[in-house]
Amino acid sequence: MYQNRSLLAVLAGFALSLAVPQAGAQNSPNPPVRLYVFDCGHLKSGNPEPLLKQGITTTDMSVAAYLIVHPRGTLLWDSGVIPDDLIKPGGTTEARATVHTTLKGQLAEIGYKPSDITYLALSHNHYDHSANANDYAGSTWLVQKAERDFMFPDTPPANPPNGAARFSGLKYAKTILLDGDYDVFGDGSVVIIATPGHTPGHQSLFVKLAQTGPVVLSGDLYHYPSERTIKGFTPFANLGNSEKEAASKAKLEKLLIEKGAMLWIQHDILQYAGLKKSPAYYD
Repeated sequence: MYQNRSLLAVLAGFALSLAVPQAGAQNSPNPPVRLYVFDCGHLKSGNPEPLLKQGITTTDMSVAAYLIVHPRGTLLWDSGVIPDDLIKPGGTTEARATVHTTLKGQLAEIGYKPSDITYLALSHNHYDHSANANDYAGSTWLVQKAERDFMFPDTPPANPPNGAARFSGLKYAKTILLDGDYDVFGDGSVVIIATPGHTPGHQSLFVKLAQTGPVVLSGDLYHYPSERTIKGFTPFANLGNSEKEAASKAKLEKLLIEKGAMLWIQHDILQYAGLKKSPAYYD
């Protein structure tokens, strides 16, 4: 009799386990979009004087990469300033950049490896956004055609862009060439926004988060928040096309209002300090 009661209890418990979701189980057929922020170090300003004249007292810049986890795949946005294989345990300084933690290590901490990344998108080709791009050449690369043409011209320049070897593997990656805005997963939650000017095919990223609300990652469209308030203040305008950059800023400011989105200036080290870093996430 005792054995029968025990068997009935086991069967009842099994039935209850089927009816009641277990802790941590993913019960929704469409789990929420997640956004992870990775620490990729910081940059010292190479020319702080013009910034100080505008009242910018903190001229160092943060460097970040981001992982967007969507039910239909993953998107890595930007890839750091120093390649992972050069990062020493105590940190590495190269030129004006200092990095203490590898991008791969931060991905591994939350259960991902480079082969798990569905899409790679760089805001633009500059060395402080593309250092680990070659590690993700197995992903599908999402790039504006104008940017790829600049990165891989038919006739290679005598003096290639700074850090070009570190994104050379993308030349033969599976690629989706873009000519404007692009809805990555087809549901409006993750949208690449074409914002040319800083480079020919510079792009920003809109991410709609259920709890946090919509955010926009600005790449290098802005470097300091003062660029939004001081008329004509564009400290890096000499690197690109100032007219296109101004038009892109106007486009993005309009989008921020229309979507009620927050702007995350990727190089704003003060704003960045207040963001949750992986393994924590925004959803």
